[in-house]
Amino acid sequence: MNLYEQLAAEIETHISRGVLRAGDRLPSVRKSCETKRISPSTVLKAYYLLERRGLIEARPQSGYYVRPQLGSMLAEPEMTRPVGASTSLKVSEFIFEILAAVKNPAVVPLGSSFASPDLYPLKKLGSRLARAARHLDPRATVTDLPPGNTELRRELAKRYLERGVAVPVDEIVITNGAMEALNLCLEACTQPGDLIALESPTFHATLQMAERRGLKVIEIPTHPRDGVSLPALADALRHHPVKACVFMLNFQHPLGALVPDEHRKALIDLLRNHDVPLIEDDTYADLHFDSRCPLAIKSMDQTGLVMNVSSFSKSLAPGYRLGWVAAGRYAQRIQRLKLSASLATTIPVQIALAEFLKHGELEPHLRRLRARLEHQQTDMVRAIEARFPPGTRLSCPQGGYFLWVELPAGTDALAVHRMALDEGISIAPGPIFSAKREYGHCIRLNYGHPWGPDIDAAISRLAAIVQTVMLK
Repeated sequence: MNLYEQLAAEIETHISRGVLRAGDRLPSVRKSCETKRISPSTVLKAYYLLERRGLIEARPQSGYYVRPQLGSMLAEPEMTRPVGASTSLKVSEFIFEILAAVKNPAVVPLGSSFASPDLYPLKKLGSRLARAARHLDPRATVTDLPPGNTELRRELAKRYLERGVAVPVDEIVITNGAMEALNLCLEACTQPGDLIALESPTFHATLQMAERRGLKVIEIPTHPRDGVSLPALADALRHHPVKACVFMLNFQHPLGALVPDEHRKALIDLLRNHDVPLIEDDTYADLHFDSRCPLAIKSMDQTGLVMNVSSFSKSLAPGYRLGWVAAGRYAQRIQRLKLSASLATTIPVQIALAEFLKHGELEPHLRRLRARLEHQQTDMVRAIEARFPPGTRLSCPQGGYFLWVELPAGTDALAVHRMALDEGISIAPGPIFSAKREYGHCIRLNYGHPWGPDIDAAISRLAAIVQTVMLK
């Protein structure tokens, strides 16, 4: 065993025995050299090895720290089993009723779909936006019409290159957030009355979009760790006239699943064989806790079937409403639909975000954001483990900021929702994530807000409410 491997093994032992805990700072390289009588390169090799294993993390201008170890002592939820085949939708009123409470700033936002605004560089972005507005070239009102600002699309194309995807600049269409991009994608490849495939459970807004377009949906069983079931999808494609799939492969909302690389290859082959487009909602890809960004399925797409949708709303600029789609063979149609739907995305916002990316400010921010979210997840998982009743199951995603909690069988999540709201706590009950209002004993919790006494107390009170509902 080399010296650096010996040092790495020693540190790993300290971590496993609890001598070094999550958040503890490792000795500096210089200090380790002095105490161990070894060279700086040996120490760095050991630290790099531990970093690759996911045991420690480097923090800019601060040093190396022990990473929180993701995972839970609670059992993981099993593969979902949605009931029945295709469904006509009537869910919007129910969803609006449930979500209305999260707008109240006095409510502890465990049911919110947004992370805390305190996690984002809003002052820096504001300065960029003010400068873009002051120096706006009047010609930009024409030149930055769809597909959008050229510099921003070029910066986005460079980010795709970093994920191994060569996306032509002209294929990228800038939109008013990911929601508009998803709507445009659906319009580009479906007609009212068509059938689309969704994960089950799925993001509630996707159900609302499908309802608004008059689409039917077929819900595909989904695993909280590995994502959509490929055998179930293959069966659906054989027996039903599916016109498009709308999936999240990276930190699926609400389960948090991350589809393994080998499954992605099988998925793209399956869809190519049936000539069915994939609308990939990729808004959480930048919020990965691992050192590497997830593999982009678009890198495997040889026929332009994948429409990759994303935005900065979750990763950088909530409220700026800037999204995009790398639209493959549908790029021209989506560009024209965008023009007819909303003409353009706010031009100063496009310019400001292009400048932010061009000056290399995004990655340092994302590193800080990921570290914060990872620590916040650990805090919430540990609290749920300690306080929720036996029989609770819990997803433990490798990114994003949502936990899917499966309560003991028979627990009414809607009753939990109502009682929690009466006490100033919002949650997202499972039925809003299903076309048939399934998952009546499940809830989604948001760990995107800094852990503190208010969140800690809310988890304790929520656990007590669950106990009360179970006894009714």
